[in-house]
Amino acid sequence: MNNQTRRSFLTTCSAAVLGATFPSRFYLQTSDKSGNRPPVVGSGVHTYECVHDWLVPPEGLVWGDTHGLCQDEQGNIYVGHTVHKSSMRGEAIVVFDPKGRFIRAFGEGFRGGAHGLKLRREGKAEFLYHCDINRCRVVKTTLTGEEIWVHGYPREDSSYSERPIDFVPTNVAFAPNGDFYVGDGYGSSHVLCFSLDGKFIAEVGKPGQGDGEFQTPHGLWIDPRGETPLLTLADRGNRRIQTFTLEGAHLKTIKDEEHMRMPCNFHTQGEWMVCPDLDSQVCILDREHKVVVQLGDGKAENGDVGSRRSQSRPQFTPGKFITPHDAIFLHNGDILVAEWLPIGRLTLLRKT
Repeated sequence: MNNQTRRSFLTTCSAAVLGATFPSRFYLQTSDKSGNRPPVVGSGVHTYECVHDWLVPPEGLVWGDTHGLCQDEQGNIYVGHTVHKSSMRGEAIVVFDPKGRFIRAFGEGFRGGAHGLKLRREGKAEFLYHCDINRCRVVKTTLTGEEIWVHGYPREDSSYSERPIDFVPTNVAFAPNGDFYVGDGYGSSHVLCFSLDGKFIAEVGKPGQGDGEFQTPHGLWIDPRGETPLLTLADRGNRRIQTFTLEGAHLKTIKDEEHMRMPCNFHTQGEWMVCPDLDSQVCILDREHKVVVQLGDGKAENGDVGSRRSQSRPQFTPGKFITPHDAIFLHNGDILVAEWLPIGRLTLLRKT
């Protein structure tokens, strides 16, 4: 799916009013009262119960596209969403405790634009990094939403200063030395490196289809599982993964369309990497970035990517994903998945 197709969905695809109007908790309670066990996905050590709508927004707030996820050291879970057009409240960042109970919400300024959401410790505190695809900027805040700094159009980079080009950042990744990388996933497909205080350092790769080139570099992660950490990129438009040294040298291109179709982002825990795939599934990757299991693959039920975005919750297929956009390992080993759906969906994959 190209950038224009995705943007057209964001602006023209009407949400299913029935599914958005009723709180998600309605569907969760209905499932609980039925006494049926949640669908089971995966196999072996990667077997999970699939609990759809595990996280629900507080009264008056209606999910928009659920885009970003992270968890702090206390176990609190942060969800970034665009906020539904019917929502009476406008907070785009919603925080839950480790058991899924609502704590607080903030970030009305991110309404319509909340996308990538990452968290890291710096000194004695943890901070959030937001990628705002509406206002086209990266914003660093405290865990309660106070702005530390904002970085907009990267004029420091000659690729952007020589002539006006689009800049729509989608995700960030953090290097051990404090630097961070920004993927211009919905803009001009560059990847930029900045220092801890937000100063431009260098560019990694360029737009294109060859090795070291990108088409929609959507998600980034510093993979710590090997002898040296690697910058890992979800080159979604090219339907592949690429790895680089932290200095930006290309190492490997991984393409396996039979098992991995449109990688969106990454998160690691122990020896495993979870990769949400916008085309209907969540993958677990080994240290060589090979797919070891495909979770909740709904490709057969879904058809073309995004074609089910106008449906309501009762029409969704239990145990099957539609458009996974982000996924993280929770501290206890469960996996939380956020889907690109205009009425949102947060699914817990509970390890069995």
